[in-house]
Amino acid sequence: MLPAFTSLRHFATNTMKRAASEFRMTVPWGEVRGQVWGPSEGRPVLCLHGWADNCGTFNTLIPLLPKDWRFVAIDFPGHGLSSHRPDGCFYTFPLYVADVRRVVEALQWKRFSIIGHSMGGNVAGLFSALYPEMVDAVVLLDTYGFLPTQVTDMFKNMRKGINDQIQYDNKTEERKERVYTYEKAKERLKAANPSLSDQSADILLERAVREVEGGFVFTRDFRINLKNIANNNMEQCLHMMSLVKAPVMILLAKEGLFKTFILPDGYVDMILKSWTDQKATIVDVEGDHHIHLNKPEDVSMVTPLPTGMGWYSFDKESTKATVQEKPSFHSIE
Repeated sequence: MLPAFTSLRHFATNTMKRAASEFRMTVPWGEVRGQVWGPSEGRPVLCLHGWADNCGTFNTLIPLLPKDWRFVAIDFPGHGLSSHRPDGCFYTFPLYVADVRRVVEALQWKRFSIIGHSMGGNVAGLFSALYPEMVDAVVLLDTYGFLPTQVTDMFKNMRKGINDQIQYDNKTEERKERVYTYEKAKERLKAANPSLSDQSADILLERAVREVEGGFVFTRDFRINLKNIANNNMEQCLHMMSLVKAPVMILLAKEGLFKTFILPDGYVDMILKSWTDQKATIVDVEGDHHIHLNKPEDVSMVTPLPTGMGWYSFDKESTKATVQEKPSFHSIE
């Protein structure tokens, strides 16, 4: 049993089209923050954002999903309003999985669904492999669920990541938070994420910057940019994939992951074949890597969550969930 956490509070906010509450949970190094939608007794769904984003990435999608479900979207440590990891610590996928385990322990969720975008989808895949008994459905938004690294690169990455971390730690006195005007901060965010619409950038900036004297500073921890020292090769990823017992749906944007993150030749085919062998549903949608934030209506139409009875689908106008005996998904042209 993981230790209980002393703070699990919700604070109302009026920034969303659909009422959301602020999520706060104490962890040994500070707190994990996030947002909550829906009734406390609703079907539990955990939402995990991508690298360098924050839980605001789900602000436009969740209002289109069933209102009687309980959505909790977190800011990963080092992102958004969540605390940074302690000095000297690395940011790795196993630690993000541990963060998810802490959150669901505090929520007292024994079984739940996961919606993950980009890096959040890779955390969702790893969590679902390690804790298959806790996950009843997985939706991966423009992500493969696992991110294999060539064996020849694994230890190069480890060496570089360790060296980068030590170099960063040794420059404590040289670090300065750069102050931007809001427009300059927005320009920088959009330059790093060309797929973001103007409105989507504003949404992410609600949690990506904080106001200081003279302007704004980014809230994320610079260390998330350092090389990840914990990698898995293809064989390990395929094995972990086989451990996932929950139904899986993968939405791939036609102008998204394939163009923004290039894997070695043959890797994508191997991953998708393995998911297909496990009866995962794979859907192609028109759009870019942030399609779920930029045009959530295109994603909400094909983002139901499966149960043992069948697949949940819902009417976009009423947002009432119904059950289908078989999935009836198809590519949106």
